[in-house]
Amino acid sequence: MSCDGSLSKVWKRLPLFVAALLLAGPGSAAFAEQGRKPPIVLESTGAYEVGGKVITKPGDPSQTLSCDHGYVEYFIPVKRRSVGLIMWHSSSTKVWENRWDGGEGYKSIFLRQGYPVYLWDGPRIGRANWSCEPITYAPDYFDQRNFAAWRFGVTYPNWHPGLQFPTADKEAWNQATRARYDEFDTLENALLQAEAGGQAIDKIGPVVALTNSAGGWRALLSALKAKSDNMKGIVAYETPGFVFPEGEGPEPKPDAPYGPNSVPLAEFMKLTKFPIQMVFGDYTDSRPIWKTSVEVAKTFCGIVNRHGGDCEVLLLPDAGLRGNTHIAFADLNNEAVAAELSKWLQRKGLDRFAAE
Repeated sequence: MSCDGSLSKVWKRLPLFVAALLLAGPGSAAFAEQGRKPPIVLESTGAYEVGGKVITKPGDPSQTLSCDHGYVEYFIPVKRRSVGLIMWHSSSTKVWENRWDGGEGYKSIFLRQGYPVYLWDGPRIGRANWSCEPITYAPDYFDQRNFAAWRFGVTYPNWHPGLQFPTADKEAWNQATRARYDEFDTLENALLQAEAGGQAIDKIGPVVALTNSAGGWRALLSALKAKSDNMKGIVAYETPGFVFPEGEGPEPKPDAPYGPNSVPLAEFMKLTKFPIQMVFGDYTDSRPIWKTSVEVAKTFCGIVNRHGGDCEVLLLPDAGLRGNTHIAFADLNNEAVAAELSKWLQRKGLDRFAAE
């Protein structure tokens, strides 16, 4: 919903809850009394492509293809904070939009708090699937593998006890199995996405990257590619991929999914210019990749901090939040998980509202 002219100028001076009441009508005064959430009031919403290149057809340069770009969908509140949140998935944008049971996702939770929200699909993924290179797709059988990889349980259908997933809800499981795009977890593709991601960050303005799984690896690389200082923070939910300065950290594995890969120290130093938080849920000991990722995250943060940066690892069980999966922000207790993020944003001074 958008507004213009003098009405827009008036609304920008009103507190968000007043604007919400005006939009929603005379019955809205009961929101606070009934504990209901007020409407999300947007100044604008839309989308655009960013990055990519144009290739010409061999033998016929008059024919071209615009490809390898990324896709940004944006939502700007009427009363907004000065730093936005770019939500970077490693499955599909669905995981940011709703909980598995259909409840409110991070997109709405943080729009209600006044943060501009940007949903990102990197090159060749989701709504940005025009590739400059040939891509082949062959059906694979991921459902049961995702069950284990996302730590719903060790083997399907044996759910972890105390899981923050609606285990008795067949539709929730159906939604989870379908919340995937085909991805290409190679260093080459991660660098391709990082190039477009850096351009997106340059275009958006001040932003904190909220990432999941290999999206964290790509966001770290994007921060190295960005030409601006618009990256104001990264909160990486369960990244298996890391970037280290040459000669420090684990041995590089450029041919392995998620690396790690190394860069010159001067380039790595860009990651010391903004705060980083690495977040992990429960049951990490049940899956070797995540047990290892927790330890590598601690090593990564130690190296960042040794070089003057600000990096920390948050284990949700240590914050009293138990039963969380690989995608904690879509779990049943996602509001409590979001509250931890809100506290971090406040501690880092990233929660201020834009000047009116």
